[in-house]
Amino acid sequence: MSKVQFPEGYKSLLNERETEHAIVMIKDFFQTQLSTALNLTRVTAPLFVQSGKGLNDDLNGVERAVKFPVKDMNDAQMEIVHSLAKWKRVKVTEMKLMPGFGIYTDMNAIRADEELDNIHSLYVDQWDWEACISEDSRNILYLKEAVSRIYNCLKRTEFYIYDRYDQIKPILPEKIHFVFADDLCKKWPELTPKQREDKICKEYGAVFLMGIGGKMSDGTVHDGRAPDYDDWITESGDGHYGLNGDLLVWNPVLQHSYELSSMGIRVSPESLKAQLTERNALERSELEFHKRLLGGELSLTMGGGIGQSRLCMFFLRKAHIGEIQVSIWPDTMRSECKEHGINLL
Repeated sequence: MSKVQFPEGYKSLLNERETEHAIVMIKDFFQTQLSTALNLTRVTAPLFVQSGKGLNDDLNGVERAVKFPVKDMNDAQMEIVHSLAKWKRVKVTEMKLMPGFGIYTDMNAIRADEELDNIHSLYVDQWDWEACISEDSRNILYLKEAVSRIYNCLKRTEFYIYDRYDQIKPILPEKIHFVFADDLCKKWPELTPKQREDKICKEYGAVFLMGIGGKMSDGTVHDGRAPDYDDWITESGDGHYGLNGDLLVWNPVLQHSYELSSMGIRVSPESLKAQLTERNALERSELEFHKRLLGGELSLTMGGGIGQSRLCMFFLRKAHIGEIQVSIWPDTMRSECKEHGINLL
């Protein structure tokens, strides 16, 4: 049996042709809104990077990158990106952007170790963005302001789709709710991190959950984060730790919390060293990217990723990400989805 959830009585609000049209509309509209809201210039991006440079996103540190040798480079190993979290910081630095300005790009990745279900696919597409910031902006208030701007882009996109397909009713609340993972841990210590996300999202509709990756008061972490891009160890100024977070909404089709974006203020040389130490990963200090960062050669930045298929799936009220993107699925999953009225592309 597959791990897919089948909502009772599910029926797509749009047929396949309408869905394809709506996907284009959402992507075109949202990226324009995002670019304007955060002063981002669109750039091209790599599909793969060279192994051993420290540029690829390590995710939780256990996922394997898809690798291949290059004949004309003496079989040097390349690897498909997991995301562009580190590459973007180098790009912002090379472009010599001023604080308050940044870049965004279409990121396409392959995550071979992903567990396939309603919202997880081997193929990942997202808008990766990165903006230069000043030292004074490395605080939780600046992070919240950026989150609020992104959330307003989501609100405008939701209305844009409703204005064209009135069967898709707006559901996002007027404002997004901010909360630290440690506060939820203290409030509901008997629940798992995922159960806490479900509970808070059902209550507020849209939540930015802060402090992902750092140790909470009970000694656990809410969720994994690599130690070398988001800053999850720096004290935020109000007794909490972490200058990052996940943007979550309540998914009315699947009836649980739903992550649309992960973002944060990036590590400084000091917080990188502290996080590498905490994760027993100081050997990464010898990689090219990490040497440059520790040497103060890279701009201070803030950035994140926003799932393109995830966004379309949410706005079009789909039950499976395979209704939005073309990927590979187990035969059992395809047959089960067909039986339950879910049309995988």
